[in-house]
Amino acid sequence: MPALTAQNAPLKVAVLAFDGITPFHLSVPCLVFGSGPAPQFDVRVCAVEDAPLRTSAGFAIVAEHGLAGLDDADIVVMPSWHDDLRSTPSSLLDALCRAHARGARVMGLCLGAFPLAEAGLLNGKAATTHWVATDKLAERYPKVKVNREVLYVDEDDVLTSAGVAAGLDCCLHLVRRILGAEAANRMARRLLIAPHRQGGQAQFIERPLPVSSSDGRFAQVLDWVTQHLEQAHSIDALAERAAMSRRNFTRHFRQTTGTSFKQWLLNQRMAHAQRMLESSDASIEVVAQAAGFGTALSLRQHFRQALRTSPSDYRKQFRANSTPQSR
Repeated sequence: MPALTAQNAPLKVAVLAFDGITPFHLSVPCLVFGSGPAPQFDVRVCAVEDAPLRTSAGFAIVAEHGLAGLDDADIVVMPSWHDDLRSTPSSLLDALCRAHARGARVMGLCLGAFPLAEAGLLNGKAATTHWVATDKLAERYPKVKVNREVLYVDEDDVLTSAGVAAGLDCCLHLVRRILGAEAANRMARRLLIAPHRQGGQAQFIERPLPVSSSDGRFAQVLDWVTQHLEQAHSIDALAERAAMSRRNFTRHFRQTTGTSFKQWLLNQRMAHAQRMLESSDASIEVVAQAAGFGTALSLRQHFRQALRTSPSDYRKQFRANSTPQSR
């Protein structure tokens, strides 16, 4: 699938609304794709049924577009679906299939994965949904490779996510792919949410209460690591810095972040490399060393695996979109 770019004209984003939708689900893609300081996305809400549409909050909404609004969309978002997981109307299935066949990226947030699966768009692909419905998704659509643990899954032409917060993460992830890390970070700051959570992070994140004094030291250690990404880091050394045993540090790390230290560190290094490529003229070798990858070859390998591109191509694609803007 060709890379999306918003350099020449705003990308058209069609967000589907249906009778009985939860307003918060509908607001997630509208907020993320519609919150940028520049017209990078043209967001339209498209009604599945005739207007007005009732919501679960007791008020109705009127969408300006019907399913025809999907016909020229670059991105189509199914922000949720009915809690009873009812069958999808054939008109919606047809519209989703036409959009996908035409080259649009299609997103199924939370229970929105079910209409995508019913349309056959997830056959042979990895996908996720809210944890309460993952077993049902796997049972109903055996051709889908259901991942029950992750926050979101990016299969390039089709993306799916877990619950509401994961939907925010998934939308920001796509913004990051299209506009770059700095643009996504600016958008996250406007929304007052975390700028980046990797899709492979667990849906369940334990946060033990009450907070102890060790939590402050733990946070300071993580902050110190992010300021010294170019160095080698061992769990034993960091556990000692946090005044914890290796076992407690490892357990506390996963409870707090939902992932392993190795994966978290890789994510931090990737994000730092992306920011450098977008905002500086540093050579690939210098970027690799500053981000902690050691060599340009290692950086290229990680970029290819995580982003399906090279550092040089990433810089060419996103450099034009990294001009600093006021907060």
